[in-house]
Amino acid sequence: MKWTDIHDITIELSDTHPDVDPLRVNFVDLRKWVMDLPEFDDDPERCGEKILEAIQAAWIEENE
Repeated sequence: MKWTDIHDITIELSDTHPDVDPLRVNFVDLRKWVMDLPEFDDDPERCGEKILEAIQAAWIEENE
C-alpha cells in the first residue's frame, strides 16, 4: 500500500481502530497509524497534510 491508496488505507484503519472517531484523530497519530499498517510500504517523506486530510475524510465517510 502507498500513500495514494486512500481507500485501502481507510478500510485497514477502520478494521484496526474500530472504536476510534476519525474526527478526533490528529495528523501525527494518523500518519503513524498508516505507517504501522502491515501492508503499508511507502516513503514517509511522501506524505503531506493534503494526503492525511484525504485519508481522514475517507475514513469519516467509511464510518457513516
